[in-house]
Amino acid sequence: MKEIRLPIDARRKLAGFALGAAVALTTCSALPAQGPYHVQDKWKLGGDGGWDYLAVDPQSGLLYITRGNHVMVVDTTSGKPVADITGLKGTHGLAFDTDGKTGYISDGASNDVAVFDRASNKITQTIPAGTNPDGILFEPSTKTVWAFNGRSKNATVIDATAKQVVATIPLAGKPEFPVADGKGSVFVNIEDKNEITHLDAKSHTVLAEWPISCESPSGHAIDIANNRLFAVCDGKKMAVVDANSGKVVASPEIGEGPDAAAYDPTTHNAFSSNGDGTLTVVHQDSPDSYSVAQTLETQKSARTMALDPKTGKIFLVAAEFGPRPAATPENPRPRPPVLPGSFVVIVVNK
Repeated sequence: MKEIRLPIDARRKLAGFALGAAVALTTCSALPAQGPYHVQDKWKLGGDGGWDYLAVDPQSGLLYITRGNHVMVVDTTSGKPVADITGLKGTHGLAFDTDGKTGYISDGASNDVAVFDRASNKITQTIPAGTNPDGILFEPSTKTVWAFNGRSKNATVIDATAKQVVATIPLAGKPEFPVADGKGSVFVNIEDKNEITHLDAKSHTVLAEWPISCESPSGHAIDIANNRLFAVCDGKKMAVVDANSGKVVASPEIGEGPDAAAYDPTTHNAFSSNGDGTLTVVHQDSPDSYSVAQTLETQKSARTMALDPKTGKIFLVAAEFGPRPAATPENPRPRPPVLPGSFVVIVVNK
């Protein structure tokens, strides 16, 4: 693996080959957790309710976790909560301005983007978006914030300096998680169309819509150096997509029920956090060749995650659940309740 970069003798090479062959013959559920990554810690944070996305502030290293009507802020050194951003209704995603001072929360239930101060962790204003803003990012070349609205199927573009909406872009379907290359391109998964949409950050236009033969793409990551996108999908598949052409160059197998993806340019590893209680580590052997390096057991429901680009640590969140309530006409697909006090952050390290 590229991240190890140590010379090994022929005997160890042969042993490694034999192990790889043995693993390839097993089923995914029987894959061992051997590899460079391990569960280093579990922080029991508790609290009521569910959660959605989480993100590491690249400036402070603090971990932000959206939890319904509030956002938990956690010190990644101690594993202790240090702040709570309240006054929200139904949070989804987080984005950080490159100014090091400002953050943004997609508050889906209020149809707003909440702007907060990263020093005080207080909301400073709200900006109207579309219906149910979900995925969100900061685009550095244009200094804009992009909120992708799941129900109105469009994107709201906000000028980060003026804190005003400058464009609303219609999309072909329901957007999920976006990524940006930092050079003016934004890419977003379209969940109900099995596509990736390529948008121009300067002109606020759709440049391309690429079918990726990948069911319900949700989590999304990018390798900027090699122009590769990583979309995790139902059916235990990660689609690796050429960000120039939209061509799917590889489809490595991942775990069941993924919802988030990440890419570490230092180790050349892509990650998929899966609801079946696994973290899939996919190694980039070349820009067009990928192999599953490790399947690490985490905890069932740990399907969202965040990668700390400075340390290489991965943070996942999970909880234990009670029995699913009976369906009603008002709620035909009820979710099982989170058991009180069971919410945890799982820390994965090399």
